[in-house]
Amino acid sequence: MKISGREIGKLFKPYIVAEISANHGGSIERAKRTIHAAARCGVDAVKIQSYTPDTMTINSNKKDFYIKKGLWAGRSLYNLYQEAHTPFEWHEELFKCASNEGVTIFSTPFDETAVDLLDSLETPAFKVASFELTDLPLMRYIASKKKPILISTGMGSLEEIEEAVNTIKERNNQDIILFHCISSYPAPTNESNLSNLKILKNQFSVEVGLSDHTLSNVAAIAAVGMGAVAVEKHFKLDDTDCGPDSTFSLTPPQMSKLVQECSEAWTALGQDTFSRSKIEEKNIVFRRSLYFIQTVKKGEKVKRTDIRRIRPGYGLKPKFFDNVLGKTLIKNVESGDPVTWDCFRED
Repeated sequence: MKISGREIGKLFKPYIVAEISANHGGSIERAKRTIHAAARCGVDAVKIQSYTPDTMTINSNKKDFYIKKGLWAGRSLYNLYQEAHTPFEWHEELFKCASNEGVTIFSTPFDETAVDLLDSLETPAFKVASFELTDLPLMRYIASKKKPILISTGMGSLEEIEEAVNTIKERNNQDIILFHCISSYPAPTNESNLSNLKILKNQFSVEVGLSDHTLSNVAAIAAVGMGAVAVEKHFKLDDTDCGPDSTFSLTPPQMSKLVQECSEAWTALGQDTFSRSKIEEKNIVFRRSLYFIQTVKKGEKVKRTDIRRIRPGYGLKPKFFDNVLGKTLIKNVESGDPVTWDCFRED
């Protein structure tokens, strides 16, 4: 898969996405400064979210529309989305800003109007949020745009994920990355359940990534080691309380570290064929090998007490110990000489 020409897969370093979400704090200028900071951190893409309060929910005082637990407990959905949304009228300017910074930008649309807006801005990809995983009509519409789709799978059962994947593939769109995700804000590292990455990859034959809401980089680095080709983390300009997502978002120094450590983790994986690093070659001489520990004259046969398996490794391998016993020497040897085949007469 490619997004804006950047190849994504196990042969390439992890694709790092900085999710700005609500961390603009209601200011387009802050949003642009955040994009600038993310680009300086070395991320591959920045992501925003495309919705209005009215495309997400309705302004109702009924109890169904109030959040009862977690980080945003007590707030109404409408009130939360009103604070957190990125206005549609900002989008064109933010896309231009990212282009000027040389960093890819795409978004998560939450309804068809947002899909159309992003398509008009020539977004190179779409992201689907965990909470919209089961909105198959929306998924179908996104798939019709024939662009790569990144899907968060938080809360999803295998059956629900399969329905989403099939919905996209039925529209002849095969460019899918499934992002393992724990939809808790923040998410405890010990609940990361990264084993799901392998299950998703094997079950659906697609590349996998991690949408990470934990407060450290541990899960992300481990995910790369387990085959994740992309990592998404929420990102903020600084520690100022800039929005509802700020408490589980990375600062620029933390994001720079994430980019570096995920790249190092990928480098450490190597290739799928078994091989030894060339850096090891100089140390082979410190393996054990066969050495004479007695003076033995030409024409004598080698006894068990004449040789030992010791370091360094210039002699024959230890596995030849028994083969050497009883062989006749064709030259004089002394203690400290390596045992080599040219010491013996061919029987």
